[in-house]
Amino acid sequence: MLNRLTDTLNFQTQALTLRAERQRLLASNIANADTPGYQAREIDFAKALREATGEIATAGALATTQRGHIAPLAGARGESGKEYALQSQTSLDSNGVDMDRERASFADNAVKYEATLRFINGSVRTTLDSMKSHTQG
Repeated sequence: MLNRLTDTLNFQTQALTLRAERQRLLASNIANADTPGYQAREIDFAKALREATGEIATAGALATTQRGHIAPLAGARGESGKEYALQSQTSLDSNGVDMDRERASFADNAVKYEATLRFINGSVRTTLDSMKSHTQG
């Protein structure tokens, strides 16, 4: 019973962690827009979320073979989990940041991050309300 209550919350928590990581990565791309030779990085969010929830195996994931082993954080991704963003046009300084794409991705991810926060807040509030006595009010 408790698993059903926490499964949705765990999924949204992992999604929130990945959204935060993607936001950090997009901010890094924007900050390096004028750095010669910098190549924009991106996360395949859908694939990362499937890996974080255990739906698909994570390539190069650490194995916890004994009880005492510490598992990596859900949604934690090393450099191998990040991909280079496709360059829409070439530049003289070999910089791969497309500011229009980065700004749009940043705004889109920010909206989705806030929506995930609101969903978590609503789930917690609903759970707390359902635990209240009918005489409380």
